Amino acid sequence: MTINLTPTQILAAIGVVVVLLWIWRASARRVKAAAGAARAGARLLSLTGRVLLMAGAIVGVQWVVITHRGDTEVLLVALGVPALFAAYTLTKALTITTHDGPHGRGERR
Repeated sequence: MTINLTPTQILAAIGVVVVLLWIWRASARRVKAAAGAARAGARLLSLTGRVLLMAGAIVGVQWVVITHRGDTEVLLVALGVPALFAAYTLTKALTITTHDGPHGRGERR
């Protein structure tokens, strides 16, 4: 038993295979993008929880020091140390750093 295919049928079969591969590849990209977005959302939620927990701890310590204050130095430390961490973090986040060095041959610009 021999299979006789015309050139048109062969081209149509190749076209169907190419379209199926294209659809498979596009769906794989979509799945990968969705997984990346889910991971980014989970990281953001995790970071938000940690930030809120640390903020609550700092506010709790400050509240205890302020309501039971007896020493001015302890009050300044309780208020100043978190302010230093916040200032460092904000300064680092808002500072724009670039590296505009000379480009060598073959390097991308």
